[in-house]
Amino acid sequence: MAKPIVAIVGRPNVGKSTLFNKLAGKRISIVEDTPGVTRDRVYAESEWVAKKFTIIDTGGIEPENDDIILSQMRRQAQIAIEMSHVIIFIVDGKQGLTDADNEVAQMLRKSKKPVLLVVNKIDKSKEENNIYEFYNLGLGDPISISAAQGLGLGDMLDEVVKYFDDIEANEPEEEYIKVAVVGKPNVGKSSLINRILGEERVIVSNIPGTTRDAIDSYLETDLGKFVLIDTAGLRKKSKIKEEVEKYSAVRTMAAIERCDVCVLVLDATESVSEQDERIIGYAHESNKAIFVIVNKWDLVEKDDKTMKAFKDNMAVNFSFMAYAPYLFISAKTGQRVHKVLEIIKKCYDNYNKRIATGVLNDVISNAVLMKEPPVVGVTRLKIYYVTQIGTKPPTFVFFVNNPNALHFSYQRYLENKIRQSFDFEGTGIKTIFRERKD
Repeated sequence: MAKPIVAIVGRPNVGKSTLFNKLAGKRISIVEDTPGVTRDRVYAESEWVAKKFTIIDTGGIEPENDDIILSQMRRQAQIAIEMSHVIIFIVDGKQGLTDADNEVAQMLRKSKKPVLLVVNKIDKSKEENNIYEFYNLGLGDPISISAAQGLGLGDMLDEVVKYFDDIEANEPEEEYIKVAVVGKPNVGKSSLINRILGEERVIVSNIPGTTRDAIDSYLETDLGKFVLIDTAGLRKKSKIKEEVEKYSAVRTMAAIERCDVCVLVLDATESVSEQDERIIGYAHESNKAIFVIVNKWDLVEKDDKTMKAFKDNMAVNFSFMAYAPYLFISAKTGQRVHKVLEIIKKCYDNYNKRIATGVLNDVISNAVLMKEPPVVGVTRLKIYYVTQIGTKPPTFVFFVNNPNALHFSYQRYLENKIRQSFDFEGTGIKTIFRERKD
């Protein structure tokens, strides 16, 4: 089950970024008392009463004049409605109710998503009276907070996490393999999805339930059932390039949170970018299965060394995920597209793979016989027993005499032995070392 996603929506300068940074526990968005300064990353991990969730700040590039504030907020609200499980709608208790607040409230009511109406900038008890006019929005009881001073945040978060228990019902059934197709704009993500859907000649339907379903494609093949999560961004073109990139990034991160397998699409005619590394790095840190597709291969002048040179270059850029398979395709001509679902299925199967404890211990025992652990300080690591405790990704616990005696190179050696013995292509694996008292 992916972590729930909580979106923060509201007019410019009502305190979205201040609240976001408080919830994230660190200063991520730029905070300044001027509308239009939120430029930076807008997603972070948070936790309340042992429940983890992802927060997104939909602030983005704020409009420079009042004429486009409303359209901007509609777009933000639409993004939040599509991607989030819970929406925090933040309004300004000092400024009072505005037409823009009313417009967005109307959209949020229609969404059928859980919405918390949060009145910010209520710093003193005498200002509590300022919240009553917000009942007119028809979004239930307003919750008063001061994001800057950290007042009222506990009560707000108590209300947020109450909705988490219902989230699983809104996710696709477990039998669906959830696939996020990610990458920079114009690398061919939509063309690839359309080619897959067209080639499979299957019934594709939008399963009703949440607004998010409208941007997911469900298909059933001989290989199994798949959900292709659309990260292409809003359908409408925008004049503000940064705004598009911002929303694209928000949607991408949300899709990665939900997916089992993350497919990074690269453009064969361009070099790997920092944005590519950042996107796939997030998927790697989130412990997803990963598969890299190089699209537009038909546009590259090739000889017998071209593909190897491209792979070598990617091996440097993506050295942290040497386990990921690569496929060179052309979504336009259909070249090798028929292999895409096969590789996704293999990555997913490996992501879900379990190894019998007896076989696992035989492999580790042989590995230790072939190469003894080095002495760290005055202690040599002794491995008593290893067992797999989970999947997605495969997670292994080693019971040892002293975890501090583990050298990082020996940990890598053991992980490589597990990979060589059992096919884990397409997925990271986790190893945990715990002390076992004799």
